[in-house]
Amino acid sequence: MSGKGLLLSLALLLAGPAVAQVSPAGQISGDYIEFRTADVYTGPCFANAEVGLTGHDAVLAWRIRAGSWGNVSLAGLSVVAVVRASATLGDPYANPLPAKAVFIVDARASQAQRDALVHFAQAQTAGLLSNVVAIESSPIRFSVDEGERHGYATLEAANLAKVSTRAIRSTDHFCNNEEIFYQPLAANLRHAMPAVAVESAYRGNHLGVTWSEAGRRGSFVGTFAQ
Repeated sequence: MSGKGLLLSLALLLAGPAVAQVSPAGQISGDYIEFRTADVYTGPCFANAEVGLTGHDAVLAWRIRAGSWGNVSLAGLSVVAVVRASATLGDPYANPLPAKAVFIVDARASQAQRDALVHFAQAQTAGLLSNVVAIESSPIRFSVDEGERHGYATLEAANLAKVSTRAIRSTDHFCNNEEIFYQPLAANLRHAMPAVAVESAYRGNHLGVTWSEAGRRGSFVGTFAQ
């Protein structure tokens, strides 16, 4: 492993677990799904092979179970952001900005709610979603298995974006030293666990890139509160 690769590994592995603690008395809360075009749960050798080559793209999605943003009620609504960054997201040696973002807002939302959904998502991502190139409106199906099948979730926004996840299994360990190599891109997460993306696709026409993948250890499934 190169000296740069070793430093990258150490910097990322020392970043801590993929859980951000917030006050349980948050005013807005719900579920979160993320997909990246690089493995987020992996070993250093695999991750270093991807840095700079892939991982520029991501899907971030929130389903608001309760709460408001800017005095606008968002309960029951969802918002999806698809981002195309300038570098591998999470690489401490490269700047992901400028990045381009496409928002997909819940078709059931009013104009005020659509604006609030976009502003809420931007507030969770430290500038990553500031450069908005398009806002689409679409029915959004967002489901999370709340039983014993932790890590199983589905996000579908018409024919624009889709992510389906499952829990990581022992057979997903290739080098036996896998860890959470990249942290989630969103803030205010109460919990986030890495998961395998059984399917992930983006078919929009605003970012200059589309993809369709299967089997990547590139997702997080969690909850948020703020």
